[in-house]
Amino acid sequence: MHRYKSFSSLILSLIMLVGCEVGPDYKRPQISMPDLSANEEIAKFIEEKWWKVFTDSTLNSLEEQALEHNSNLKQAVENIEIAREMAGIALADLLPSLGLAGSGSKAFASKNGKSYVPGSNARRDVELYQAAASASYELDFFGKYRRANEAARAELLSTRAAKELALLTVTAEVAKTYFQLRALDAKRAIAQKTLKTRQDTCAVFRSRFTNGYCTELDYLRVQAEMSSVKVTVLNLESAQAKVETALSILIGISPLDMISRRTAKDQAIEKLRIPSRVPTGIPSDILARRPDILMAEAQLMAANARIGAARAAYFPSISLTGVFGFESKSLASLFNAGSDMWNFMGDVSLPIFSGGKIDAMNKIAEANYRKMLISYEGAIKTAFKETLDALTSDRKNREIVIFRTRQVNSLKKGYHIAKKQKDSGLIGLLDLLDVERGLLAAEMELVDALQNQLNSVVDLCKALGGGWSISSWSKISAR
Repeated sequence: MHRYKSFSSLILSLIMLVGCEVGPDYKRPQISMPDLSANEEIAKFIEEKWWKVFTDSTLNSLEEQALEHNSNLKQAVENIEIAREMAGIALADLLPSLGLAGSGSKAFASKNGKSYVPGSNARRDVELYQAAASASYELDFFGKYRRANEAARAELLSTRAAKELALLTVTAEVAKTYFQLRALDAKRAIAQKTLKTRQDTCAVFRSRFTNGYCTELDYLRVQAEMSSVKVTVLNLESAQAKVETALSILIGISPLDMISRRTAKDQAIEKLRIPSRVPTGIPSDILARRPDILMAEAQLMAANARIGAARAAYFPSISLTGVFGFESKSLASLFNAGSDMWNFMGDVSLPIFSGGKIDAMNKIAEANYRKMLISYEGAIKTAFKETLDALTSDRKNREIVIFRTRQVNSLKKGYHIAKKQKDSGLIGLLDLLDVERGLLAAEMELVDALQNQLNSVVDLCKALGGGWSISSWSKISAR
């Protein structure tokens, strides 16, 4: 009875030890945060397909192609698969390993060997056959494998958040590249219109110079202005070709298709819809919306768990091994009665001296945690910076577009007045060319302002974690 109680106490102690884990449990770091708003105005910027706020069918099509074929997104998906299997390996370390094995051997002993006894009737040839099932299990008393499993699951969460970050980055780049293409379309149309005017003017002055009604200097100035605008058109066409290939890479088309591909024109840049209402503050759940922050926190969780796994190396490792099977000198009688055999073994190992290896591993784990903590804090700071910058940029770019539009309208009116004055002889050619140059520059700057306005909306969607559902993280964490 006393022995039974002692054995029960030992088993209970072992169970209690198995539930023990060395190393710190994860706690989210306390970071000083501003008071945030719970603003409904941000809803349209965080939809799963946030780019639909622009209501452009060509952009929608390009984004869908990128989601399906972009190489960075495909790599992110494969990284998830790798992390999932690594988590499976870590989980397997917590479970017993089972196996089956069979062997057969035949040996012939030497008369001069130590196993041969002269004068005995022992046979010099010996056969031995075995078939057995084995099981081994390392008792995770100090949580080495549980901490490793915890780290692997956190790393899986990190790769899933990284995939969402890649998705957000790629879709934002597709939108910005598309807007750049639309801007170049608009600029080229403006430049070509101006070139046509300059070509007509040049033809008139060529005729006048030929007939002696203007000086060669006036003709050369008009010709130089025409050449300048022609160069602008050629530069814009070159830039368009480069942006087309960049967009082709983003949406993942083949090199063959890249040669002949041209992006469809759905709407001119000035016709693209801009959401009218702009958020006035940072949403209170931005830390749950941004996949980069969630990725950084998952990496911090993994690093924290690795500290426990490293500390467990200081403690003993206890392994249990058991074998049950059959053994016989004859293959024919291997499974007969009396051939059964079994053995059970326990193994304990405790590190005494490792040349500082275990200490170094613990210092590395702690340093890695500190590094991940700095990265996590940096991700939060970056999130607030990008969001504040995007909110400010969005509001200011809307104002810039308004004033650029007024500037262009004023210069257009001024150009028509200057042209009439030139025709009436009130101003000279140089005055008219100055007005034309000013109008061309202002129209180009208006296109830049429109592009910046669209890009600021993209930056705002990205800064607010557009396309990333808060429920996604809770679903992932539950797995």
